[in-house]
Amino acid sequence: MIKILGMGCPSCATLEKNVKEALKQLNKTDEVVKITGIKEIMAYGIMSVPALVVDEKVLSYGTVLSVDEVKGLLTNNKASENTQKQGGCSCGGNC
Repeated sequence: MIKILGMGCPSCATLEKNVKEALKQLNKTDEVVKITGIKEIMAYGIMSVPALVVDEKVLSYGTVLSVDEVKGLLTNNKASENTQKQGGCSCGGNC
């Protein structure tokens, strides 16, 4: 199962769109679930969204991954060292 963690901001919506496109390109049919509750999000130990969780493993947070980046993570199913944005929140200072 693939989870998109976030509270509905445009960045979260873009990540969800990119994940669904990556799955389509990879001919995968994994279920994509949006998690919007702050307590549920915090249970994953992250403080910035959006986040991508695959099989309960946090693969990225604090950045909007491109379709190609998502494909790479889904193919390798491992965290990338470059997926966390520096400086915390990805809302652009709107929170």
